[in-house]
Amino acid sequence: MKKVHFIILMLIVGISNIFAQQLVESIAAIVDKEIILRSEVEQFTQNYILQNRLKIRPGSEEYNQLRKKMLEGLIEQKLLLAKAEADTVKVDDQMLDQRVEERIKYMVEQVGSQDKLEEIFGSSISQIRKDTRKLIKEQMLVEQVRAMRFRDVKVSRREVEEFYKMYKDSLPTRPATVDISHILKVIKPSEEAQLKAYRKAEMVLQKLKDGEDFAKLAKLYSEDPASAKRGGDLGFTQRGDLVPEYEAIAFNLKDGEISDIVQTQFGFHIIQLIERRGERIHTRHILIQVKPTEEDEKRIVEQLKEIRQKILDGADFSEMALKHSDDENVTKDKGHLGVFELDKLQIPQFRQVLANMKPGEISEPFKTDYGYHIVKLNAREEAHKLTLENDWEQIEQMALNFKMQKEYQKWLAQLRKEIFVKINES
Repeated sequence: MKKVHFIILMLIVGISNIFAQQLVESIAAIVDKEIILRSEVEQFTQNYILQNRLKIRPGSEEYNQLRKKMLEGLIEQKLLLAKAEADTVKVDDQMLDQRVEERIKYMVEQVGSQDKLEEIFGSSISQIRKDTRKLIKEQMLVEQVRAMRFRDVKVSRREVEEFYKMYKDSLPTRPATVDISHILKVIKPSEEAQLKAYRKAEMVLQKLKDGEDFAKLAKLYSEDPASAKRGGDLGFTQRGDLVPEYEAIAFNLKDGEISDIVQTQFGFHIIQLIERRGERIHTRHILIQVKPTEEDEKRIVEQLKEIRQKILDGADFSEMALKHSDDENVTKDKGHLGVFELDKLQIPQFRQVLANMKPGEISEPFKTDYGYHIVKLNAREEAHKLTLENDWEQIEQMALNFKMQKEYQKWLAQLRKEIFVKINES
């Protein structure tokens, strides 16, 4: 009998040793009380390759080097988290909650619905929110620890000059920049265009009253491209996720009930409540947009031409912008958009129009996704090598960043001496 007990004991010990060995083999590194799994390193590496659209084959030397870099990044983060804990650094819970909700909302918008997000993650929305909160909290702690450590770092004039002397041949060329102002006119549909859209919504609503399928009609008629292909399905949302006019009606519907026509800034909606769970609702909708007519666009173009002519005749651009521009920031900036790298202007029409303009010139009206604009080129600076005389502020910032990075690397080396770090990766 004792022999049997001994054999069983040896089996248990053997199995425990196997599990212990497997656990050790799955750990890439240990930092203080935290472990970094090899699977984490692999996931970070794959995500980096996907996000940067790299063509790196797993198992290649390039892949292995990138993997080591990702491991170092994770170790760095764990070191800073350990430092944050030692220094009892805290994050603002209200700010944390705000960032979490913004991230969740963004992810839901990207995939189309909350249900789809749960499907992709294989987790409930509460678990996704919990995981996201942990991730963002760690990011905020790391940001705060770094900011506290380097907030008093400055560079002297001598340090800037020495930095420039040492690195001037390798500093990047400053690209061409433009200083611009604009006047924006949003294309507002006429009463005729609104009536046309409303009558179309009435036609769709009548089909629904006659018993036709909501999802089928949404695919046929809805002008919300994101939801139309899903039969108008918006998934589960909570208060504040959608525009107030939509929510005011949707939250008062009964399960399965279809609304009358609802007008919002996006056009005319017909809403169906699929299900309500407390303060969350699952709805679908059919959207009919109010589209401006050609006459509406011609009217806006003529208005801008008249404004442009008044400026050419001597009217002040900023005063005309304050009086006529539909840009929501016009009261603050008086139409001045700022200085931009010409090649990096996000709106392609601006790049095209400004390419051949001279300082002081005002463009003819042109169209973007925001409406119609006229733009004034206040100043242009051609691409050039950076010099202390012309680009002091930019070189000063480079020198400061360089100094902070050197100090940061020294600090990390010191933290490695103070905080336990063990790397199992070969």
